[in-house]
Amino acid sequence: MINKRNRTSSSDIGRALYLYFLGLSTRGVAKAMFYLHKVKRSHVAIWNWIQKCHPRKISSKRKKMEEYIVDETLIKVGSKLVWLWVVIEPETRQILALSISNERNMLIAERFLSDVVKIHGKHPVSTDGGTWYPMACKFLRLKHHIHSPFEKSLIERTMQYIKDRTECFDDYFPCRTINCKLKHVRNWMNLFVDYHNKELIR
Repeated sequence: MINKRNRTSSSDIGRALYLYFLGLSTRGVAKAMFYLHKVKRSHVAIWNWIQKCHPRKISSKRKKMEEYIVDETLIKVGSKLVWLWVVIEPETRQILALSISNERNMLIAERFLSDVVKIHGKHPVSTDGGTWYPMACKFLRLKHHIHSPFEKSLIERTMQYIKDRTECFDDYFPCRTINCKLKHVRNWMNLFVDYHNKELIR
């Protein structure tokens, strides 16, 4: 007798991802899916769904923006630390773009902002006192200013929110690959932003 593999429906996968990005760990999602929907899957299966889901590129339908609020922070991937770069729009507070790099300097800041401009156009840039931003903005002919208290609070809340969501796997992304290209981290971040932005416009 041949055992047929019980396939998981796309709606159940969607529910699982929604629960995960509400704040549950993968183990918590597995328990919730069983008790709420009678779908029995392991936390490993939940993690694999997260990795296999490829959302569209981050974008915004807003035609007008006042400015970009930009910041960067360290996150841990396996045994190494990498820089996470984030841009938000102050009115909707949506995340417009993010990027990951091994270093933090003017060239990386310029490349990141250049990619943002290609998608969303030229707008003033608000940053902290990082010395890599003014020269990057000057090169791209973007107006630059230091965060106001309001702008600082917006970006700090967003950055902390992102970092809080990594705590479900002990504040780092599980990675044992030598010289990892960080593809799985970027995929997780894109999926996270996709859910985050959809929640903001509901």
